[in-house]
Amino acid sequence: MKKINLWPRFIASILALCLCSVAASDSAVVVNPIEATKAEYPGEQWTVVHPESLNLEQSKIDRLFDLSFQDSATEAVVLIKNGFLVGERYADGYDQSSYGTSWSMAKSFYASLIGISIDRGEIASLDDKVSQYLDYFNDERADITLRQLLNMTSGLEMPSHEHENMFFTADHLAYAKTVGVEKEAGQTFEYNNVNSMLLSDILQRVTGVPADELLRDRVLNKIGLTNVTLWRDSAGNPLTYCCIDTTARDYSRFGLLFSRGGKWNDEQVISERYVNETFTKVWGNLSGSTIEQERGYSLHWWISRHDEKAIIFNASGKFGQYIFVDRANDVIFTRITKYHSTGGSVQDWGPLAYINWIGSVNFRSKLAAILDSLGLMTIQGNVQTPLTFEDGTSKEFNTNYNEIMDALVDISAKD
Repeated sequence: MKKINLWPRFIASILALCLCSVAASDSAVVVNPIEATKAEYPGEQWTVVHPESLNLEQSKIDRLFDLSFQDSATEAVVLIKNGFLVGERYADGYDQSSYGTSWSMAKSFYASLIGISIDRGEIASLDDKVSQYLDYFNDERADITLRQLLNMTSGLEMPSHEHENMFFTADHLAYAKTVGVEKEAGQTFEYNNVNSMLLSDILQRVTGVPADELLRDRVLNKIGLTNVTLWRDSAGNPLTYCCIDTTARDYSRFGLLFSRGGKWNDEQVISERYVNETFTKVWGNLSGSTIEQERGYSLHWWISRHDEKAIIFNASGKFGQYIFVDRANDVIFTRITKYHSTGGSVQDWGPLAYINWIGSVNFRSKLAAILDSLGLMTIQGNVQTPLTFEDGTSKEFNTNYNEIMDALVDISAKD
């Protein structure tokens, strides 16, 4: 009988498993590349495949990740293709179970509930006036529509501190209720947190249920995003303009929901019509002080690329947190920054309450970190709130944003 040398096959099998393990972790499921032939949805864990099984080049993914980690603030990046996890990378001291905080990425999450309320008939239309749902909009704000809130064109007052002060109050909703009109609605794009905080009250009034409970029931539980913290202010109001804590992998579930037109497995969680309207450019040519690229905006989502090569929308957070969605190629790219959770889910400023009236958000964060390092106060254990310190504040990711978008587009490019 001819003797067969099995070592080459054995070594090839081991190498294949090792290649998959670049993207995988002990808790992930690794499948044979030949099984990765259809778009899927993750169960409790993401299914991990090697990029080549989906006609992706590892070198292109490496370039995207390398560019992302040129910024030391990066905690994690995750790349999803066709519902499969094809790559992830973590900073030292972090892994797939490490939380990040969303900051304004939460706006995109809570805006989805407006679409669901329209689907259910609780809200008639995006063009309804807010005054139909909030009785205190019976003044100069009476003609502002829901669409204008979501497109950041309400015309509500926009002071020099850009309503950062709201974050440091005990009752964020009470603050938002008092903000008056500064401009004609529908004419000017101004990224105003008050627009988003008002969603908390609108959703409560049309459903009788707090917005964070709605988000869990109507979206997060349906897509398996159960390992999550949804923050409220000290008065018990859900923070609908910020502050969802979860992992990079789990943020990616929300991106996949929108990539799939609001469908998860066999359930239409959000109507495809609403998702399509969300992913339609309303505002373009928007420039900012941190990102050196013109962007666009629509219904609480940013537009990072909209040309003949790619259309990419993203949920975006203040300090460089992103969920990028390329629907045409069913690609999700999530990047979060370093986060040191204080625990809890209800804001309690503790000793920081004494400095909450001083300076900007960035200044207060730096001051809190200095006081903590000097032992003059302890943040961990004495304060409960999302906080991003200097180590989680983006620099290079913002300045390299255009190059990073090019690298993301190149992932799906056919050579």
